[in-house]
Amino acid sequence: MYRKFTADALFTGYEFLTGGEVLVTDEYGKITEIVSGSGISDAEHFNGTLSPGFINAHCHLELSWMKNLIPRKTGMIDFLIGVMQKPRLPANEINKAIVDAEQQMLNSGIIAVGDICNTSLTVPQKKDGNIYYHNFIEAMGFVEAFANQRFDQAVKVFNDFASLYPLPVSCNSIVPHSPYSVSQKLFKKIVSFPGNQLLSIHNQEHASENEFFMEGTGDFHRLLQVIGVDSSFHKGSGKTSLQHYLPWFMNNQKIILVHNVETGREDLTFINDMKLKGLECWLCLCPNANLFINDKLPDLLLISRYSENIIVGTDSLASNSQLNILEELKTLHVAFPSFAIRDLLRWATVNGAKALNIEEEAGSFEKGKQPGIVLIKGLSPGSIMQDAVSSRIL
Repeated sequence: MYRKFTADALFTGYEFLTGGEVLVTDEYGKITEIVSGSGISDAEHFNGTLSPGFINAHCHLELSWMKNLIPRKTGMIDFLIGVMQKPRLPANEINKAIVDAEQQMLNSGIIAVGDICNTSLTVPQKKDGNIYYHNFIEAMGFVEAFANQRFDQAVKVFNDFASLYPLPVSCNSIVPHSPYSVSQKLFKKIVSFPGNQLLSIHNQEHASENEFFMEGTGDFHRLLQVIGVDSSFHKGSGKTSLQHYLPWFMNNQKIILVHNVETGREDLTFINDMKLKGLECWLCLCPNANLFINDKLPDLLLISRYSENIIVGTDSLASNSQLNILEELKTLHVAFPSFAIRDLLRWATVNGAKALNIEEEAGSFEKGKQPGIVLIKGLSPGSIMQDAVSSRIL
């Protein structure tokens, strides 16, 4: 049994089709072909644009209970302190927040998520398989002496998630939270963990991060002091944080660099130099979270001149009012109107699928794939209206 879909426009994952083309799937939603609409009278017609399902490349589903608990525009250090010091809600309230947040992602057209996990709180919900998750299990520990202990804690969480998948390492990774929260010893244990091919790291989200590594000074010492870590031993290396840690990864690994608010020209050149050695980097944008925390966006015009590996995430409900990729694209469209709508959607679909290693199944309308179908009202090849909405129809 076949289903046929047509709309004002089809976005394939790569380009817009506006000639009345018909998207054909089997009964399970697997793409069979895109054909001319000429002579086809039984296609379901939708007003708006049909797109493959969105890829949320960076999320913290387990923090969904923190919605509206952290003030806006506090700056990075006070935001992190707030997240760490907020008393945790009862388990039933946390679980309800996770369920509700996942449903919000489903309703808005998200079909796959790169999800940060510091705990096993999301395991019960992920058992249902409503969304594809790649679980990035974070390890933290800035003091070398505790590296083994912190790594063992991360492995325990990894094993909780591994039980959900027939091939655990294809859907789970142990990753460093950030350069300022992971010692070199712990970092090396992480990157050498068997099967750890796809990793993520919070990168250059605030100017203090680069200061911490270049000069050895700055507000991150206050953060470490608050959590009881003596950072007086830390000295500057004269390098930005990215140039300090990126060589610690293995050359055959793929890294999702998240936020990149303070990533500069020399950093982007450095990323491309590492690419020549086999290290593949994807730059993930979470614009609404960046505005929520620091009231500043990455220099997307600069980033796009050095890399086509751009993807989009929502971050968490601690730093965002919704988990909705279309809302992230709206923010980018307003801030950087010179980018084609095609490019924004590509970052949210096929690029995200490539970054999460699911491009054979998702991200584009190509034969044999099952990418989901999203209807976007208020979006055309030339613009995104501020009241545009997205919903999953298959």
